Amino acid sequence: MDIQIEKLTKTYGPQTAVNNISFDVKTGEVLGFLGPNGAGKSTTMKMLTGYIGIEKGDIRIGGKSVRDTDGAFKQHIGYLPENNPLYLDMPVMDYLEFCASLQGVEKAKIGSRIREMIGICGLNREKHKKIGELSKGYRQRVGLAQAMIHDPEILVLDEPTTGLDPNQIIEIRKLIRDLGKEKTVILSTHILPEVEATCDRILIINRGSIVANGTPETLRKQAQGNEVLKLRIEDGDAQTILKALNALDTVREVDLIQQDTNLFEVQSMANTSSKRNIFQLCVEHKWVLTELTPLETKLEDIFRNLTVN
Repeated sequence: MDIQIEKLTKTYGPQTAVNNISFDVKTGEVLGFLGPNGAGKSTTMKMLTGYIGIEKGDIRIGGKSVRDTDGAFKQHIGYLPENNPLYLDMPVMDYLEFCASLQGVEKAKIGSRIREMIGICGLNREKHKKIGELSKGYRQRVGLAQAMIHDPEILVLDEPTTGLDPNQIIEIRKLIRDLGKEKTVILSTHILPEVEATCDRILIINRGSIVANGTPETLRKQAQGNEVLKLRIEDGDAQTILKALNALDTVREVDLIQQDTNLFEVQSMANTSSKRNIFQLCVEHKWVLTELTPLETKLEDIFRNLTVN
């Protein structure tokens, strides 16, 4: 089920939390929704799920405005809030049964859905405990289970791997990727490697406005600008190699990083690549090219450059 967000705005007194943002999410897509604290991520998610009202703009789910559905759109959404509110005195099984009933799951199917969620979220050993007796990681799993209990077409997950150990994180990432093949998933997280491991596209919001929207590869290319290569050349004098590299018509700048090992960093001219010319240069001079590595801009650097105050 597709989502279209159109000119969405939300203010709290004099502060604009979300400022006229628009974006789409397609069925079968996992969108990584990133931003620093206070950027407007959670506010956007709360409007999308109907947790808070829309001030200006619109949200369309499956082509229908949420303003026209009288709240019926909520049955299509599974939501895991950042603070994961749970009834700590309830046993896990009872809580999931309660959530399934609230979400309108047919009574005859509730038992099978609970068993399925227990298995998917790895809760089998803890299923008879009260939620208050669980570790933070297992409580997070219960939150995921309640978000999926009614098999929604849209999943909105705010920091879903908070409190999980490394093995649990890997399992939940795989689960999200698998769910994303047939559902629409919006994932908010501060763990940037998680975004690259899980998401098809990244949207970065800062101070209520969208500052980037694209695949990790697209964002890197936009941030990278010119090609940057790290290369190591043997059997030649460092200064001779430096002069020869600078003479290539595709090269903008060369830095000698380590003279004793002939390690260089080469920046190419805009919209050009120097790889082939460097290889041919080494062949002509009978130099051994032992390393040629394109340097990518890290997602952490892109995020920081776009959101630094």
